[in-house]
Amino acid sequence: MPGIMRQWSDKAMEILGLIPARGESKGIPHKNLKLLCGKPLIAYTIEQARKSECLTRLVVSTDDEHIADIAEQYGAQVPFIRPKELALDNTLSIDVVLHAIEWLNENEGYSPDIIMLLQPTSPFRSARDIDNAVAVYAERRPLSLVSICIADDNPYWMMSIEGGVLTPLMGHIDHTRRQDIPKAYKLNGAIYIASPEVLCERRTFFTEYTIPYIMPRERSLDIDDMLDFHIAEYLLKGGIVQC
Repeated sequence: MPGIMRQWSDKAMEILGLIPARGESKGIPHKNLKLLCGKPLIAYTIEQARKSECLTRLVVSTDDEHIADIAEQYGAQVPFIRPKELALDNTLSIDVVLHAIEWLNENEGYSPDIIMLLQPTSPFRSARDIDNAVAVYAERRPLSLVSICIADDNPYWMMSIEGGVLTPLMGHIDHTRRQDIPKAYKLNGAIYIASPEVLCERRTFFTEYTIPYIMPRERSLDIDDMLDFHIAEYLLKGGIVQC
């Protein structure tokens, strides 16, 4: 996507792709290295990121030496090993991002213009998705961008139980056809974009001016447990997604 980053300034923008990959996982042990159709899960994200025409650097943040070795084998940089206290079950993604920003600045004097967080649990996000998301971000100049997809279950059809009685979650429903209700979207976990300044100030990718990048459902699988993993295998083996 030539010239895309010259929309903001006369110099090319420095865009860091950051992949967070801790060693342990509750849902699937050693999930980031689990073989998906013969290839470590994290490899899918690294390979597509390396095909991107926009990313100028690709870094993996991990606490695990084995993940670091595999990441480097597939072409990512691992300039540091993340502290164990930032690789716990309750560690927030933003704290991992802020640690990477601080470490790279203090140890290398490196400060990118834009950071794109790429979670390895979204293996089907493509290089085209990465570049298109950057194009949307560059054109609209928001505070941040987050990828989404159509929600599997629309909240207008959801119910709560109050006093043993079904109650529409969104209040009274007048719509009888699926086509008549508003579209609902969900975060798919694949792409998050913001500047280091926004992230350091807001400590979140979600602001009053966060715009969407809409992805198709088949490329929006977020692997959390073994059912998701089996679905991913089915999509790959059936040729429904190409990686």
